Amino acid sequence: QVQVEQSGGGLVEAGGSLGLSCAVSGRTSSTSAGMGWFRQASGKEREFVAAIRWGDGITSYGDFAKGRFTISRDNSKDTVYLQMNNLKPEDTAVYYCASNRLGLMVLSRHYEDWGQGTQVTVSS
Repeated sequence: QVQVEQSGGGLVEAGGSLGLSCAVSGRTSSTSAGMGWFRQASGKEREFVAAIRWGDGITSYGDFAKGRFTISRDNSKDTVYLQMNNLKPEDTAVYYCASNRLGLMVLSRHYEDWGQGTQVTVSS
């Protein structure tokens, strides 16, 4: 059984940086082929941030994340990271890490196992 444990996040001023981590336990190549980050702001729908494939590290980003956010993975630690730079107040949201069995997925419905979520707050 795949379990996803998130860490990081917090409060930062606009223009600052934050990093999120996501450790996956119980992962095999068949139970977790890719990882993704999603976020949900208060009163809004969950939206795609970034995704990465475990095997070759291929990535995908939401339009707002391109050039500011970087997703990476450390296969030896079964951990995925999200580095967020030049943060804006509109980046304020609960960020979720999730695992899927298919690969590089951008739709949340393709993800089976989710982390607990972590709050990111960007002050203006």
